[in-house]
Amino acid sequence: MDARAFVEDLYRSIDAMDAEAFSGFLTEGASFRFANADPVVSKDNVREAVGGFFSMIAGLSHRLDNVWAQDDDLISNGQVTYRRHDGSELSVPFATIFKLEDGKIAEYLIYVDASAL
Repeated sequence: MDARAFVEDLYRSIDAMDAEAFSGFLTEGASFRFANADPVVSKDNVREAVGGFFSMIAGLSHRLDNVWAQDDDLISNGQVTYRRHDGSELSVPFATIFKLEDGKIAEYLIYVDASAL
């Protein structure tokens, strides 16, 4: 697996705010944790939660700086820019950890301070 290509494809689905395409990267029992929110468990629940988040913003884009791979774990970092419905933007650094099973994300941890959003 090309780790960088995998993460770039994932972020393309997120930046397109396509919860269905995003969920295609997940295992059925995936666990997803955004910042300090409680984890959401199962592909269907994650798709619903992410879709709900997408409805709260006008758009977002990721600038991917680095991707590291170790066995079935991927780590990435960069800058994410959220666009609010009023047109204003918030750009903050992020880091993510992905634990993979059979080429899909079983655990997705996002470290970001989106409290100003």
